[in-house]
Amino acid sequence: MADCNMYPEVRAVLQNGVAIPASPLALNAERKLDERRQRALYRYYVDAGSGGIAVAVHTTQFEIRDPKYGLLKPVLEIAAEEMNRADEHSKTPLVRVAGICGLTDQAVSEAELAKNLGYSAGLLSLAALKNASDDELIDHAKAVSEVISLIGFYLQPAVGGRVLSYDFWRKFVEIENVVAIKMAPFNRYQTIDVVRAVVESGRDDIALYTGNDDNIVMDLLTPYSFEVNGRKIERRIAGGLLGHWSVWTKRAVELLAQCKQIVQSGDIPKEMLRRSIEVTDTNAAFFDAANGFKGCIAGLHEVLRRQGLLEEIWCLSPEETLSPGQAEEIDRVYRSYPYLNDDEFVKENLHKWLAG
Repeated sequence: MADCNMYPEVRAVLQNGVAIPASPLALNAERKLDERRQRALYRYYVDAGSGGIAVAVHTTQFEIRDPKYGLLKPVLEIAAEEMNRADEHSKTPLVRVAGICGLTDQAVSEAELAKNLGYSAGLLSLAALKNASDDELIDHAKAVSEVISLIGFYLQPAVGGRVLSYDFWRKFVEIENVVAIKMAPFNRYQTIDVVRAVVESGRDDIALYTGNDDNIVMDLLTPYSFEVNGRKIERRIAGGLLGHWSVWTKRAVELLAQCKQIVQSGDIPKEMLRRSIEVTDTNAAFFDAANGFKGCIAGLHEVLRRQGLLEEIWCLSPEETLSPGQAEEIDRVYRSYPYLNDDEFVKENLHKWLAG
């Protein structure tokens, strides 16, 4: 196993596979941080059974880093406090993931902040290095890995990511302090590139997580098998680090547990093939796939608003809102798949989460 600065007990949780919601940002009518509802969100995720929380990621809005908002540190601090509180009452530690963005100086600085606040790993976005070569990307990743354990991140180009080659991933997994990779290219070919790179590296200590919100169920059920030195090596995706799982989270936790059980049994029921399409259809409404994902963050906010966790769907940018027809699409999937929501769970506990 590679040298790693992540606590062994946290790494064991990560490798076993857990549900990690990518946290949204709670704002008030002035588009300022609503600390009460931000804390309520984190309490919701913990009580729903999440194995960790990802903060300062795409779903949290990358703009929190803009000096005019100055929200990166406050949001990371609030999440850390709530996860500290949760860990005091649990034998299993939460996996604390902080988004890491920007060019190398910024990324290293963000990694240092996250590390000082007790985060387990940094989810490394390479979106700011759109024209960098593979070697430049690797040097960048190595610099950040010297500060905090790394979770690689294949972010789909439609929301700011870039295409990353198999050769890049093969070099990336040679970095000792890489502990996991979140695959979110929304593309089966590119997902396979990542898994094959991990398998062919010989690293069995890198946890694979789906971020493919368009293919969640099948990602969790599918074996990936590749021939290495004349031997077939099989790997599976352990868990999910997903924006989609920031809503209806209790059902997401249950879904992951169900998929794990099915993998153990070796027999995939037809019902799960139907469930795969149902979850993807739901994601299309939440993420606004019909409009190139323009309303993806606002769509998640809308679900949380309906449940009472958020006051409204406000984003830092007033231009970021629901697309025409998106609310109706969310209505449709609510009607079509009522067993996928956790509204009753939220209703029963909302008062407690919103309390001081």
